[in-house]
Amino acid sequence: MYVKLSVMETNIAQRKKWDIKSGNTVKVWQKIKEGDKFRLQAFEGLIIAHKHGYEQGATFTVRKISDGIGVERIFPIFSPNIEKVEVVKKSKARKAKLYYVRTKPAKEIRRKMKTLKAEGRKSKGTDVVKPEVKIEKVEASAEEPKKE
Repeated sequence: MYVKLSVMETNIAQRKKWDIKSGNTVKVWQKIKEGDKFRLQAFEGLIIAHKHGYEQGATFTVRKISDGIGVERIFPIFSPNIEKVEVVKKSKARKAKLYYVRTKPAKEIRRKMKTLKAEGRKSKGTDVVKPEVKIEKVEASAEEPKKE
């Protein structure tokens, strides 16, 4: 049985707004066909690369650790098989390609990434959690030395 999926089914304008950046932890929901039915399967992991911007052949690579083994998947952004992408955690990475993650232990990777916001599992990614920063103003009293 041949199933024809057209690219026009995907909302291109909506997918260009996705927050796909290296360092973010995302959950990618992909359509899987079993017999005559479709089901959704989640793949949660760290984005280690985003290639070709948002043109037709744009892709992003997601890496996760499953039973102690690293698993990487490359997803085309405009694939009709991708239902949605949820950002679980945002982090700021200093590099665009995080291929060094493959050789580093998880604890060292977490230390290197600067977490911007951590959203709960039930959150839909719409609410923004800003970290609280306390700034204390200290006034230095500049006493002039006394001349005798």
